[in-house]
This record gives sequence, C-alpha cells and structure tokens, in this order.
Amino acid sequence: MKSRNQIIPITKRISLIAGWVRNSIFTICMLLFGISVSAQAPVQLQLKDAIKYALEANQNARKAKLDIENAQNQIDEVRARALPQVNGSGSIAYNPILALSALPGELAGQPGTTLFIAFGQKWNSSLGVSVSQTIFDNSVFTGLKAAKTTQQFYRLNAQLTDEQIIEQVATMYYQVLVQRQQTGVLDSTINNVQRVHEVLKSLWQNGLAKKIDVDRIAVNLSNLKSKRQQLTNGITLLENQLKFYMGMPIQMHIVIPEQILENIKPQAVAIGETINVTDRTEMIVLRKQETLLHYQKQSYKSANLPTLSVGGSYSYNGLGNKFPVFKGQSSGVNWFDVAAVNLSIRVPIFNGGGTKAKVKQADIAIRKLQEDISYTTLVLNLAYENAKTKINNSIITLQTQRENVALAQEVYFNTQNNYSNGLATLTDLLNAENSLTESQNNYSTALLDYKLSEVQLLKSQGELKSLLN
Repeated sequence: MKSRNQIIPITKRISLIAGWVRNSIFTICMLLFGISVSAQAPVQLQLKDAIKYALEANQNARKAKLDIENAQNQIDEVRARALPQVNGSGSIAYNPILALSALPGELAGQPGTTLFIAFGQKWNSSLGVSVSQTIFDNSVFTGLKAAKTTQQFYRLNAQLTDEQIIEQVATMYYQVLVQRQQTGVLDSTINNVQRVHEVLKSLWQNGLAKKIDVDRIAVNLSNLKSKRQQLTNGITLLENQLKFYMGMPIQMHIVIPEQILENIKPQAVAIGETINVTDRTEMIVLRKQETLLHYQKQSYKSANLPTLSVGGSYSYNGLGNKFPVFKGQSSGVNWFDVAAVNLSIRVPIFNGGGTKAKVKQADIAIRKLQEDISYTTLVLNLAYENAKTKINNSIITLQTQRENVALAQEVYFNTQNNYSNGLATLTDLLNAENSLTESQNNYSTALLDYKLSEVQLLKSQGELKSLLN
C-alpha cells in the first residue's frame, strides 16, 4: 500500500510547503506589527510642543511653505522672458508634383502662347537656429518686480497661516486641559460620595440608617459616574480635534500633563492701552497685496508701450531631385546657407479700448482692497478692545469662582460633619455636595474662559508666537 506522501504529487507538496511558509511569515509580521503598535509610548505634550509639532506637520503650514518655494519658480519664469531665446529647427519636404508657373511664350520665341514651367526641386531640406533678445519690454520688467513681491507675499501669508494654526492649537489644548480638570473634580466628588455610601450602607446594615438614604446616595453615585463617562468621551473628541489641528495621526496616543491651577497668574490689561494695528500680519499681507495690484495695473498699461527686440537666424538648406541627406552637388543636390540679423519694434496703435478697460478694472480692484484695509483696521481694533474687556472680566469671574469654591468646600465639610452627628439631613449633605461640584466646575469654566481670552489678547497684539517660549 502506498503512503500518503507517495500519493500526493511532488508539485502539490511544493505548493503546500510554499503556502505554509507564506502564512508563517505573514503571522510573524502581524505579531511584530502588533507588538510595535502596542509598545508605542504615549506622546507627552506641553503647549509649546504641540505648537511646534503643528507648525511642521499641519497641512496648511506645509502648503504655505510650498507656495514660498514655488514663488522662486515664478520669478525664474518671468526672468526667462528677459533672457535670450534660442530655438533650433529642421525640416525636410518631398514635392511629388511641382507647382507650375505661367510665363509668356515671347520669352521662348513663341509669341501668343503661354508656357507652364515647373520651378523648384523634388526635395527641400533645411536645418537652422534662431536667437532673439528683448531689449525693451516694460511688461517683462514689471512682471519681474511683481514676481519678487509675490515671493514676499507668500512669506507673509505663511506667517499668517502659522498664527492661525497657533490660535487653533492653543484654544483646543486649553479646552482639553480644562475638561481634564473637570474630570478630576468629578473623580474627587465620586470618591467622597463612595465613602458616604459605604458609611451609610454599614449604618443601614446595623439598623442605624434608612434604606432610602442608601438608595439615594447610590442613585447620586450612578449619575456622577455617568457624567464622568460623558466627560471622558468629550475629552477623546477634543484630543482628536487637537491632533487634527496639529496634523498628527489620529491613532497616536497623547498625554497632556496636568497644570497646577495655583501657578496661573491672571494679568489684567489697562483699559486705556492701545495697539498699532499697522504692524499686524493681516495688515502687512493686505498692503503687500495692494502692491501686487499696482504692479498688475502697470502691466496692463505696458501694453500701450512699444517693445524692442533684436534677433538673428542661420540655416543650411538643401535642394535636389534626390533625397538630400548625405548627398552633395555631385549627386544633384545643392546645399547653401542663409543668415539674417534683424531689429524689431512693435508700436501699439489701437486695440479697441481693451487696454483702457483692463486698467480701469485694476484701479477698481485697488480701491476695493483699500476698503478691505480700512475694514480690517476696524476689525483688529475691535478685536483688541473686546479681548481687553473679556480678559479683565474673566479675571473678576475667576476670582469670584475661586472664592465660591473655598466657601463651598467649607459648607460641604461642615454639613458632612453635622450629618455624621445627626444635625443635618441627607438632603442637606447632597445639596452641599452638588454645590461644591458645581462651584468647582464653574471655576474650571472660568479658568478656560480666561485662558481663551488670553489667547485672543495675544492674537490681537500680534504676539501668538510668544506661546512657543
């Protein structure tokens, strides 16, 4: 009787072995990949680290850098119009039927007749080169200035993009931080309620407390845990949004270190303090855009100016009734060269008023941009005044909420002590506990409002990059 190995064909056995090897390699790779993913350490993020990461990884920041890089290509493109233009050419043509020209018969002694004679050769070939150089074209010079200004515009626009990214990242970072703080407050409240619940449960088991009080505490504890889960889910969403603004892969795990609230020192802003909005990046960008529009207007006007250029050409031509390549006069092919030098001037006379219309359109575009500059000046001044007012109000609210937390803590501890001694009801204890949690959350909210107001103040002062320090 044949063994199983003898029954299976050798090719099938090789296929089975190869499949087993592929599956083994795949399994090993997946295991290694799983280990690398699971071993990935969470990224610790201070605010300045998050901002630095965003300025390198955010897609808008990277696109702005590419615009700066591309601006040099635009300069090179315009500069090329002012450099010599060299072109080579070559052609070969076969004329199976030559064109006939009519001549009077008197030329051949045949008066009163018309002679039709074919002129030319069956094969024509040419190989040449031409050179041209612009001597004067105002649109080229204007375009070169505009291209260099465009490069400056892109640099400023990249700076403005960076400021917008810093604002987004800082705002989202503080939102995550404060929501984590609220989660910590809730954790502390949950621990306190759990201790009360355990004490009440023990008292109830010994007949010293009511079952309804134990149940009320249990319901309150369940609600607090549910609220904590909602806060945890909210933190995850905020962290994902933060990673999105940073340009960080959403799958990466980040850890935002806890901040000590006592270290935050609110600083008020003098009501009469003012700023010079002309130094703001937004205004500089608009003024640079205005310069570009003026160059565009000049470029349109240049269409009415003469242009002057010089050029030259040289060609080597071959004619014959035989294929002319690699053949000379002995084969019936004649070769000769031709050269020319020219000076060209073009003077615009009338184009139906098209240039005039373009100039007027450019002028209106400049006037519209000037209105944008005026409007932006008002917007920036308004933003600064609002930021001052908001941050000063936030400081007042923050101080009030800090005092409320201290008072609520004192009330809660006193009520808890009175409840343990039978001098307060469970309702009093729950109300004191809710008041403490609410005051702590209000303090966290006030802290968030202050930090967001601080970001807006730095933005209105043009100092967002100070967050990198």
